[in-house]
Amino acid sequence: MSTSFQCPHCPRNFSTRNAYSQHVNRCINTVYLSTEESSEDISDIVSSVNEMSLDDEDFSRINEFQIIREENSQVFYQYESDQDYAGDISFGEISHSSNIPEEYENFDEILPASLQSNEEPEVENIKEFSNEAYADLMALVIENNLNNKAGNAIIKFFNKHSDLSQLSPLPKNIETGRKFMDKMNISQLSYSKYCVLTHNSQDYFVHYRPIKNCIKNLLSNPDILKNLMFRYENSKIEDEKSYGEQNSGNWWKRAERSISNHANILSIILYSDATTTDTLGKSSLHPIYVSLGNIPTWRRNKEDAKQLLGYLPILSAKNEKEKKSSEFKELARETFHNSIKFLLDPLFQGDGVDFNIYDKDIWFFPRISTIICDWPEACTFSLTYKSANSNYPCHFCLVQREDLIDIRKEVILRNHVNMKEYFDSNTSNLAGLEQVNNYFWSIPNLNIYAATVPDRMHHLDLGLFKYQIEFTMELLKKKKSLNKVNERIANIPRHSQLKVFKKGIQLSRLTASEYRDMMKIMVFVVDDLQIEDLSEVYVKWNEMYLLSRSEKFKESDLENFQIKT
Repeated sequence: MSTSFQCPHCPRNFSTRNAYSQHVNRCINTVYLSTEESSEDISDIVSSVNEMSLDDEDFSRINEFQIIREENSQVFYQYESDQDYAGDISFGEISHSSNIPEEYENFDEILPASLQSNEEPEVENIKEFSNEAYADLMALVIENNLNNKAGNAIIKFFNKHSDLSQLSPLPKNIETGRKFMDKMNISQLSYSKYCVLTHNSQDYFVHYRPIKNCIKNLLSNPDILKNLMFRYENSKIEDEKSYGEQNSGNWWKRAERSISNHANILSIILYSDATTTDTLGKSSLHPIYVSLGNIPTWRRNKEDAKQLLGYLPILSAKNEKEKKSSEFKELARETFHNSIKFLLDPLFQGDGVDFNIYDKDIWFFPRISTIICDWPEACTFSLTYKSANSNYPCHFCLVQREDLIDIRKEVILRNHVNMKEYFDSNTSNLAGLEQVNNYFWSIPNLNIYAATVPDRMHHLDLGLFKYQIEFTMELLKKKKSLNKVNERIANIPRHSQLKVFKKGIQLSRLTASEYRDMMKIMVFVVDDLQIEDLSEVYVKWNEMYLLSRSEKFKESDLENFQIKT
């Protein structure tokens, strides 16, 4: 067997099969074997392949190709650089036919699997799928989170039952489709990076998509556009002022009055939550998402109504001493706000922004309406102390820690004015505030302390209700009634829409969904345990929780809600 492999299209020689096959895949991209080529040229290609160590299956594939060539003297080969349709018709299928595809076949199919390169050729300037069927298939796979095996089954089913007069419009497998999507060059989807800090000789980057591109992508969705809200709506139910969507709220009304009558409010909703990416908790990412309050809530809850804006940098300290230092904590907060400023500034430079909707330029003034996050994130946005043991742990108000349970205590709300006074006088610590300039103080029509709110899952399911359950468990332990509660829970019969806790309550393992299931049963589980008003507490909780999930509120509903909370 030869130890040197020469490319049939150029003078280069290779000592290994892998290097040879990878080179051929690239080299042939620029070479076309026309019908005028002699039989000797084709034979040389096959011969050079045959010199390598091939198994019986590999030899049979090449022999099949030789038979096809002999039966079809008018063959034209062309290499497709994207390879998306390669392999849709196998050589086994072609060998039983008197004709191969009329136009061309991929040279990659000539080589045995052992020689095919796993490396995809470079594809540039791909901005859309080659056909609608391809696009619909990948949309189906992505939207339904199908794995490659399920996607490949769909391709096989389609190819088997379709009356195809030419090559299949679908990729040869889902992995090829995913790689093709990764190579698509769409400006609205392309990511860039910006160095926001150099610390300890390490550069920290914001990986981002321009926020205007994210918004354009949202506004390019026809289903979103047909439900988009532009103007303030004075909604009423039974002649009583009601609140539902953002454009029925007082904030929208005030913001709309502050801009030109010919312009519209573009309500920006941000969502941020740092998360670990491995089971050991050693790797983390800090994504930030954007959506629009102009989109109705029911539509905004769908996946395609949100855009990943980027990833914020997470600083690393050189040692434990630096990590605990106040200087490092301030640097981390400052870097966060500098990153946010870089991402959001394009929206607030100039006299509003224009977005093309239905082939018309619509004038908008972007305004940040809501920032959805958990409590640590809220402290980062508002620059309040993250410790629950600080004198003023709440990022909404200036109530001292020991007075938080006193509902009769007067509440002083945080706002830009009083917080900036502490900052300017260098007495931020007296309000539980970091001595760092808050970027959001410069944003019009925004009170960052009121706009930063937790989502229902963090606030209620994994927040207040979790603490309520923990308090109940401690109370039951003192009354020696915990075993009785666990017995009651274990004896609840199975139901298709109810989690069964056969081993009783194990708080460390409960998910948000399981806490919601506990809300359904705790009223009955704690009944008649000789603990005053305990069952009534859970009745009131459920009433409040159900009211919080309402889509619309009248003024009287909000008053009742305040009473129930």
